[in-house]
Amino acid sequence: MGLIEDELEEVRKLCQRVVEGSKLVSCVRTMVRVEIRRTGFKHIVACIQFPEDYPQYPLLLELKSKTLSDKLLEGLTQVCEQEAKRFSGKPQVLAVLKFIRSFLDENPLSCCYDEIANIKNTLTDGDELKLKQKSSSIVLRITQEDYYFKARVFVPEDYPIQAVSVEEAETNFPPLLRRFFVGHAKEIARQCVEPPLRKQPASKGAFRPRASLQPVAGFLVSAVKQLPREKCQLCEGQCLPRDPQDVEPDESADMHVERVYCSHLFHLHCLITYMKTPPFQGGKKCPACGQRIYHDKWRLSERLAEDRWAHQEARNRELQEVEEFFH
Repeated sequence: MGLIEDELEEVRKLCQRVVEGSKLVSCVRTMVRVEIRRTGFKHIVACIQFPEDYPQYPLLLELKSKTLSDKLLEGLTQVCEQEAKRFSGKPQVLAVLKFIRSFLDENPLSCCYDEIANIKNTLTDGDELKLKQKSSSIVLRITQEDYYFKARVFVPEDYPIQAVSVEEAETNFPPLLRRFFVGHAKEIARQCVEPPLRKQPASKGAFRPRASLQPVAGFLVSAVKQLPREKCQLCEGQCLPRDPQDVEPDESADMHVERVYCSHLFHLHCLITYMKTPPFQGGKKCPACGQRIYHDKWRLSERLAEDRWAHQEARNRELQEVEEFFH
């Protein structure tokens, strides 16, 4: 038997033992084809051919995947070729297959390569994105003027079937907006992997989980960039002070910033004033977008709000009459 035949025999015997998650599909002189699977998404097919003058020349390698990024596979192919060169003059097939498996083990973020690249394109000066392969997470720091939001976004092992999670969030936005950032990010992630409660039309097909990293990061980037510039919908003054140290943390204070259902902002005293002022029919509408305002601090019905306003107006008239009497 020749060198290549001996190596093929060794691959047949050892491949599925020494390369975890591998499946030998073809092992002949013209083509060695091996599937390497860590998860349903982290799945690579390696197609290997022997060049002339092998093993002095490295293996010819093609990597395929229905799920992983083409750019990622292109880069991994080049690295594998360099790895094969290290074994010049020696058997290379098992060494390359072990290297591919090791790459999947040591780079859990390989499943979201394109998403990470797209997120980087949305960032501007002062923003940061750091990859933490060991913990399968990214650290995202977004800034706008003197405001910032920083969080670790964890990517689970069976991503994208399971959603990302936002952890260790820190910011100099007021606590209410921090809760909004984290809570809404979690809701976006949940909607990516869980079917809606309302049954969808058959024309839309069966629900399938989709990648959640980019939608979550996209929301965080957009919200952090936008909110420091938002104006109060009643007084039209800047909602958030230019200096984050001047942010009002007391959620019952007049100048505390409130976010309503449609995402627009009010100062608390402006929201209360607006909600207590007619017209009430059809519910109070946001001056900016026309959507009905929902807020957990304001649960009055139209009728009760109107009755309270009329009562207050009557009381004001009585006080004015008394004042005029004494003058």
